[in-house]
Amino acid sequence: MPIYLYWGEDEFAIARAADALRQRALEAAWADFNENLYSGSQPGDVIQALNQAMTPPFGAGGRFVQVADSEIGQRCPDNVLTELERTLSNVPETTTLLFTSISKPDARLKSTKLLQKYAEIREFSPIPPWKTDLIANQVRQIAKDVGVMLTPEAIELLVEAVGSNTRQLVNELEKLRLYQGETPKPIAASMVQALITTSTQTTLKLADAIRQGNTAIALELVVDLLRQNEPALQMVNSLVRRFRTWLWIALMLESGERNEQTIAQAAEIGNPKQLFFLKQDVKALTVGQLLQTLPILLELEASLKRGADELTTLQTKVIELCQVCQRSPVEMANIPKPRRS
Repeated sequence: MPIYLYWGEDEFAIARAADALRQRALEAAWADFNENLYSGSQPGDVIQALNQAMTPPFGAGGRFVQVADSEIGQRCPDNVLTELERTLSNVPETTTLLFTSISKPDARLKSTKLLQKYAEIREFSPIPPWKTDLIANQVRQIAKDVGVMLTPEAIELLVEAVGSNTRQLVNELEKLRLYQGETPKPIAASMVQALITTSTQTTLKLADAIRQGNTAIALELVVDLLRQNEPALQMVNSLVRRFRTWLWIALMLESGERNEQTIAQAAEIGNPKQLFFLKQDVKALTVGQLLQTLPILLELEASLKRGADELTTLQTKVIELCQVCQRSPVEMANIPKPRRS
């Protein structure tokens, strides 16, 4: 049954997937006659979309009907539910019907159960920045879709430089595809480094400045990153990823673990060769210090999502993070531990 529900916060990835469905369903010469886009916020539009889905295509190719920003997975009026029950089991093979939504469908609703029965449901949520193996898989898949061949080192560099930002990843891969041209040889990491916008690399410099307790340089980097239009939340994601990696390494070393493969796996480090340098990073920090950074980063992320001023909020929390990293082991030992009930 050619019915789909795409949901998640990665709107760019949803748009790409929807475009792929559109191209597969429509014949270019007849696209204007057979493509229908409706808003999911209006019940009347949803019913109209369902009626249109039952209409045979005009001319060659199929019909493509999309209900954007659909709410039927969160709330579904009785009249819309009735129309869904009547339509979904009878949508012709010549129609591709797509519902898109940011929100996760509520599994308790009858409308969601209908979609689970008749539709293909896919989630498009941003990959957490610390899941580098999943991000690497995403880079490989999108590079394949775009038509770019990359060496393993080049993929690793893209993971570091772009992270889970799908829009930027596609833009950078398109740039690399133009450079590659008809050359069958995979693009090396050196060329990736020369061509792509490595904003995350600068964010990693910010993480290093905080780790070293260098407040002045850290604050200067915050201003520079914002001036370069680096999204504040993306900066926070990169910092969370870095400090989480450092914490895992410190925890493993403190527990007496010395096997590098085991440490790399626990810290979700794609390339174990990086472990040597990361171990050097955490030498001057205690597990306690690294544990204290994560709640501060969580508060920073929450404040930004609530609409707080980006520059002021980042500066305040970066100062707090630097102060944590400046503390000596003696100071950390004197910090009262929370009492257990």
